[in-house]
Amino acid sequence: MFTGSLVALVTPFDGNNRVDYTSLKRLVDFHVEQGTSALVISGTTGESPTLKRSEHIEFVGRTLEIANARIPVLAGTGSNSTFQSIELSRAVADPRLAAYMAVVPYYNKPTQEGMFRHFSAIADAVDKPVLLYNVPGRTVADMLPETIARLASHENIFGVKEATGDIDRARAIKALVDDSFMLYSGDDFTALPFIEAGGHGVVTVSGNVAPRQLSELCRLALAGKFDDARALDEALQPLNKMLFVESNPIPVKWAVSEMGLIEPHIRLPLTPYSEEHHEAMRAAMQTAGVDLENTA
Repeated sequence: MFTGSLVALVTPFDGNNRVDYTSLKRLVDFHVEQGTSALVISGTTGESPTLKRSEHIEFVGRTLEIANARIPVLAGTGSNSTFQSIELSRAVADPRLAAYMAVVPYYNKPTQEGMFRHFSAIADAVDKPVLLYNVPGRTVADMLPETIARLASHENIFGVKEATGDIDRARAIKALVDDSFMLYSGDDFTALPFIEAGGHGVVTVSGNVAPRQLSELCRLALAGKFDDARALDEALQPLNKMLFVESNPIPVKWAVSEMGLIEPHIRLPLTPYSEEHHEAMRAAMQTAGVDLENTA
């Protein structure tokens, strides 16, 4: 499937709180130019909980239209309702779509058997491969390596976005699955050691701001050039930090707006990035090599 830097894309809104498709085109074109491996849309960073069902469906279709096969697009269609996740996946189905991403059910705290049956039912029902998404910091429920390994045998489940930031967890999963099962870090802070532990790339928030740098870091790491990758990683760590001083995607939407790619609008219950962090964010972006003068 995909290796390298898969960017968890922000969803741009205009001043009237509507999806801004002009800015979306600018974003997609930017990532194509910068060498991003794939776009993961309508996920956590894409504010999917704030999208109406009709918006979600239109957003996927419009992104695919803009991408025009220049870059793979994966659509987040997860829910804590198995039925609703299947229904939404079918509603956005499109031959141009590369895959679906489905998150561990949140709030209702399923057992490991419940998670296995949830994801198996989704994978049985859809026409494209499914990427599992484990992020216990948001969902509370944590999908264990043994459950991931059971699901890895499903012909329509191709990998996992593992966002615990635990490298021992990555090694444990790696030991239980075959080499064709794709492992992606869901944590920018530990993306490099995750790849060193056998991962295939990262589903990245920081890649919204520094896509060229994330792509190069992944390229070097996947080629075994870890010393060179570490130098890039060190330059990116201040950015990683500033992107998580408030709830994602509050900081990243502000940073991308500073680059002139989108307007700085975010939907409630999230609120605008606190002004006290602005200067530190600008400094971190510059340290990462982001050109604030000539982006858009």
